[in-house]
This record gives sequence, C-alpha cells and structure tokens, in this order.
Amino acid sequence: MHIDAVQRILGVLLMVFSVSMLPPALLALLVHDSALIPFLWAFSLLLGLGTLLWLPVRQVRRDLKTRDGFFIVAMFWVVLSLAGALPFVLASDPQMSLTDAIFESVSGLTTTGATVIVGIDELPLSIRYYRQQLQWLGGMGIIVLAVAILPMLGIGGMQLYRAEMPGPIKDAKLTPRITQTAKVFWYLYLGLTVICATAYWLAGMTPFDAISHSFATVSTAGFSTHDASIGYFDSGLIEAIAIVFMFAGGVNFSLHFIAWRRLSLRAYAADSEFSFYVRVLLTAILVVVFALLVSGYYPHDGHAIRHAIFQTVSFSTTTGFTTAGYHSWPTFVPLLLLFLGMVGACAGSTSGGLKLVRVLLLFKQGQREIMRLIHPQAQTMVKLGAREVNERVISAVWGFFASYVGLFVFMLLLLMAIGLDQVTAFSGLASSLSNLGPALGDLSAHYADMPALAKWMFSLAMILGRLEIFTLLVLFTPTFWRR
Repeated sequence: MHIDAVQRILGVLLMVFSVSMLPPALLALLVHDSALIPFLWAFSLLLGLGTLLWLPVRQVRRDLKTRDGFFIVAMFWVVLSLAGALPFVLASDPQMSLTDAIFESVSGLTTTGATVIVGIDELPLSIRYYRQQLQWLGGMGIIVLAVAILPMLGIGGMQLYRAEMPGPIKDAKLTPRITQTAKVFWYLYLGLTVICATAYWLAGMTPFDAISHSFATVSTAGFSTHDASIGYFDSGLIEAIAIVFMFAGGVNFSLHFIAWRRLSLRAYAADSEFSFYVRVLLTAILVVVFALLVSGYYPHDGHAIRHAIFQTVSFSTTTGFTTAGYHSWPTFVPLLLLFLGMVGACAGSTSGGLKLVRVLLLFKQGQREIMRLIHPQAQTMVKLGAREVNERVISAVWGFFASYVGLFVFMLLLLMAIGLDQVTAFSGLASSLSNLGPALGDLSAHYADMPALAKWMFSLAMILGRLEIFTLLVLFTPTFWRR
C-alpha cells in the first residue's frame, strides 16, 4: 500500500471538507447565533490538520491500486465522521457528549437521519442548517465529489469511485472519463436539489426550511429542522413534493442522466430494477392503505391514504421523514415499513438498504435453482431484462447477503447483551445498517436514551451500511495487508 499517497489524499479531502464549515458560520454571523465561533474553530482545525498531512507528501505522484482505494474510502468515512462532529462538540447549544456528537455526525453523513437531539426547533439556526448540510454531502458521497478533484492533483480516482459507489454493478461509466462521470452525478444531484427547494418554497415553506429539507429529501436522509419532521407543516402539497423527490432520489442516477441526455423516459421503462422498484412500491402502498382502512385506525379514509402513501415511500427510499406515529399503527404495518427500509431502493441511488437489484437477482437465482431441480440438465441463465448477468456478480450478491445476515445476527446479539430489548435492538440495528433512521420500541422517537455503547454500535452499523459492508470488512482480512 502506498501510505504517502493515502496520506496526501486524506489531507486534501480534509481541506476540502473544512470548507463545509463556512456556510453555517456565515449563517451564524448573519443571524447572530452562538455557533459562529465553534464553526470557525472547526474550519481552522480541519484546514490545519489537512495541510499538515498534505504538505510533507505534496509532491507524491502515484497511481492508486484497488487496496489503496478501499483503505482511503473506509478511513475517510471514519475520519470524516470525527471531523463532522467537531461543531457539535465545540458548541454550547446543544451541549453534546463526544459519543452523541459522533453519532449525530455519522447519522448525517451516512444519510441515516437518526438523531440523539431532543428540541431541534430550539437549536441555533446554523446548527440546524449544518445537520441538513451533512446529509446532503453524504448523499451522493463526498468521495465521488473528490474524484472530480483528485485528477487535477495528479492522482486518478477510478479506484475511489469503485469503492464508494453502492450496488453490485459498478463498472458502467456514463462518460469516457471517471472525473466527468463524477461531475455528471453531482450536476444531477445539485439540479434536483435546486428544483426540490424551489418547489418546497412555492408550496409554503420558508426559504430556510425549503433549502434544508431539499437537502434531506434528495439525499433520502431524513433529518429535519423540526422535531415533528415533515408533519410540522401539515400540508398535503408539501408531502406530495416530498414523495416525488424521495422517489427520484431512490432511482439509479445513471437513469436520470440517460433520460436527461436523450430527453426521453424510455431509459426508465427499459430498466429491470426500476420496473421492480415501481412494482414493489405500488404493492407496498396498496397493502399499507388496505391495512389502515380495514383497521379503522384513522376516522377519515383520506387521512389513512395520505399517511400510508407518504410513510411507505419514505421508508422504501430509506429517507425516514415522518408525518404520523407509524410505530403505533396496527397489526404488521410498522414491521412491514421497517422491512421495506431494509430492502431499500435502486443501486446507484442515494438510498440505503440491500438495494432492489440484489433482491431481484436473489429472486431470479432462486427461480433458477428451482428450475434446475426440475430440469437438471437445463442451461438456465439469470437475466436482467435482455442482459445476461455474469455468474461472478451473482456470487458477489450471495456473498454480500450472507455477510449481511451474519453481521446482523452478531451485532443484534451484542445489542441485546448490553440490555436492549428485542424490538429496540432489532429495529435499531435494521434501521442503522439500512441507513433508514426511524425505528421501533424505545427508538420510535429518538436515540437519545440509548446506552453509549449502543450508540457506538449503531454508528458502526451506519458506516457499514453506507459502505455496503465489504468496503470496511475487507480491511480486517489478513490478505488485504499482505504485499
């Protein structure tokens, strides 16, 4: 491994991330709140540390290997989480322990949206904005942003891109150069954010709330500037806008690019995962609506339908916005919503979870195995649409699923061993590993009352989920460290 190249990149990325402290600092200056000094301190510390890492190795020019890419991505998400916690630690409002500050930072950057803060409405405006900004940066992945910058510094970014982008099929590039691909994603991401913010503003949000919630919606993250989340606004129009952009955030951004470039929606219709995404979402909405109507939980059918549609889309895209007390809904509905979050939306989107393409491949592989039992000599191929799926991809999907289940069981037992009840431990871990946010049991409102060890475990689960397990687990294998 090229330690000097890794050091140089980490230094550059820390310097880049330090700039993210300036917008909330400017806001604090404009509104005269108490968080100005903490943000300036955080900016200075991160810029200084990044410079100290970069200066000794600034002349290094090396090509990144696969191992370098995995190490940089994994280490940077850990370092980034610590860096993002600085303003929370330094600020006097809210007063947060180191554990809580890191939890909040990890939750924002991994677009999980779980929070340990109670009384969000009373926070300084700059802190409320900063939480939203964290998840927006994490939505597409700050590493992908850095990929567009690194080539200008003499370091290629393909290995970082492959390590960072979610999903089982990562080699398809939209443009000939990886830098251009990263820029394309960010232009799309920024464009959707601007459109979403404008729509929220026209629907009645203040400019501050519109921008803040557009950050959370397009990144499918779920932080809000209010304790009541989207339910604070009690507006059907705002909820409808959120549904549209949560849905868009859950779609593979490659499809958005192709549709925009060709000015045609055919790319969506031709994609197997997108079709599966729509079918799963519509089916889940019908089931939840039916369950709420039959149970009579809401006195008016319109309220049941409205909340059912919103919460189903919010959970399915792993956004985690709430408009109702979903955790008290009758029968199986809360658990169904949690399972939808564990599955997630499309690969190449900002959502978390297993990703639908993996679920679809597992289903097709199961069909193939049944067919082989009936016709042992048949040569049956797994296809996505008209394209045959490489056997190596299928093996990787099975490997990922096995690792996911094994890790889930191991961490679940640890959480129960430290005192969490079954519902709280299961739902909290499922939510964290899926980057969902909302959970059940003692976590239905917030994570503030959890033991410190549980918060650290949930934070680790969030990072594992954001990096899709293998990127982090590979660092713990002896083979990775051998020359």
